[in-house]
Amino acid sequence: MWKFPRTRRTLRALIPAAPLALTVGVLPAYAVAAPTPASVPLKCSTADGPYQRQVEELLGLEADGSQSPEDCLAIQRYQESQLIVPADGSAGPITYTALYWEWAQNYPEQLRGCPERKGRVACVDLGHQIMWVALDGKVAFTPVAIRSGRAELPTRTGWFRVERRKQDDWSTLYNSPMTFSQYFSGGQAIHGVYNNLYEGPGSHGCVNLRHADAKRLWTVLQQGDAVYVWGAKPGGPTR
Repeated sequence: MWKFPRTRRTLRALIPAAPLALTVGVLPAYAVAAPTPASVPLKCSTADGPYQRQVEELLGLEADGSQSPEDCLAIQRYQESQLIVPADGSAGPITYTALYWEWAQNYPEQLRGCPERKGRVACVDLGHQIMWVALDGKVAFTPVAIRSGRAELPTRTGWFRVERRKQDDWSTLYNSPMTFSQYFSGGQAIHGVYNNLYEGPGSHGCVNLRHADAKRLWTVLQQGDAVYVWGAKPGGPTR
């Protein structure tokens, strides 16, 4: 099992600077849910989480698969830094996939699951809640975090193509913005959102990206490009 380096580059990628978002007049995607005040911390979970060993390994803790008070505090600090809700120190699927995304940014050459083929392919890994773009089998757009469909409205899997694109779309069904939408399967699209990716049960079937990531992806993909979606969104009794 791999670990990722806790570098300044990684932390900057995870926690963008708020003043930048204010200067461009865009609400930052991570600044939606107000964090719990430090004076009223959430109670730390004592139970082993469904991704206990994986989270321990990725955080550089002793990977024994057993929750300890030290493990819980380390996990809770990470959750608070990423605005993962609830930040209760439990090693659940959202915490695991957030840490996996951080690892994937540092080791894109080790990503697996997207078949190699000629041309551009948008690779959507539901199991790890990340996506990237491969060009002739090589990573051309580094992995970004995603939020896929909730249990009752899952994101469809298989091979697709970018059918149509709309830079500033609006969902009349769910009354919400869909920035930089790239539709690949009927009403399901890869698109940007302004809210916190690490809160809530999931999308209504679309592949949600942070607004800034969706904007960058817009300049990479084109209509007709292939999209490959595989895996299943991780779940469990705790997040």
